[in-house]
Amino acid sequence: MEELEMNNFYNGKKVFITGHTGFKGAWMCQVLLQLGANLTGYALSPIKPSLFDALDLNNRMQSIIGDIRDFSRLKQSVASFQPEIVIHMAAQPLVIDSYDNPTYTYETNVMGTAYILEAVRNTDSIKSFINITTDKVYNNKEWDWGYREIDELNGYDPYSNSKSCSELVTDSFRKSFFQSRDIAISTVRAGNVIGGGDFSANRIIPDCVRAALLKSNIEVRNAASIRPYQHVLDPIFAYLMIAEKQFYNKTVSGAYNIGPDEKDCVTTKCLVDLFCRIWGEGQRWESKSMKGPHEAGFLKLDCSKMKNTFQWHPVWNIEEAMKKTIELYKVHSNGENILPCISEQIKLFLDAKNLTRS
Repeated sequence: MEELEMNNFYNGKKVFITGHTGFKGAWMCQVLLQLGANLTGYALSPIKPSLFDALDLNNRMQSIIGDIRDFSRLKQSVASFQPEIVIHMAAQPLVIDSYDNPTYTYETNVMGTAYILEAVRNTDSIKSFINITTDKVYNNKEWDWGYREIDELNGYDPYSNSKSCSELVTDSFRKSFFQSRDIAISTVRAGNVIGGGDFSANRIIPDCVRAALLKSNIEVRNAASIRPYQHVLDPIFAYLMIAEKQFYNKTVSGAYNIGPDEKDCVTTKCLVDLFCRIWGEGQRWESKSMKGPHEAGFLKLDCSKMKNTFQWHPVWNIEEAMKKTIELYKVHSNGENILPCISEQIKLFLDAKNLTRS
């Protein structure tokens, strides 16, 4: 496959990624493959249907099926590959599931982080480590302004709280073990992502797609809730930028927020209206009151640190993100091979990214 240009940094680089079989992980793998990386992934088997399978990633990279809580196997896998960069994405990623199984959520998200950091500590080849957490790590007071990286970490629900703990574990390892070594450690807190190929339950866009394919109304809970929505490629390229910059300059490592411009922090109602308009076919939605566990109603991020440190900014606004998301879902629903479409979207994103920087 034709390789992309991103200063050629990732061409031939050995990158180890946990959670590569998930939605976001599969997108990350596809980007890295197009950038020419030498890639090894470590994760549980994909939940079917999956973007990982649709992209045939099992046959296009080294894929290790394993549990992040299996420290012995994880440590051996990292040591055997001798990566230069590690991107930690493995997680129990859903708020609702964390209420159903909180201990598993903490085991995966907290001890999983400790295990991958310990594997990094024992592997001399690694120079850059990124821990992907979430915008939900903050003690959310539902105020009008965005949270900064210096604000209090204390997520409410077990998922959010476990990710707050993951941030603290990473900071402890950074201070305790990596200050005197040539290894840069960063955590990155991204907002809600959308993009084609997410088939998860209890996520707004996959729920919209399932309803649209069944020709039924979309059922929406919490229509007034506000989230920082962005296309999955925006945080992925931000993660890769941080991993590259800190590879050469350890002083830029730290904690970073990744989110959209303020105009793209929209209500669930606005998001679903946009989905229905772009999907077409007379698609409609209805508000359905469903009692359930606590979920935040309002959340925004202040991304000034990322913008000032790296001159970063989001590339696709919410409308363009939705267009690209629906395009990929429709290709998949028609039974077509999605690899050419996703490859082209990545190229278009990088072209737009480079254009806005010039």
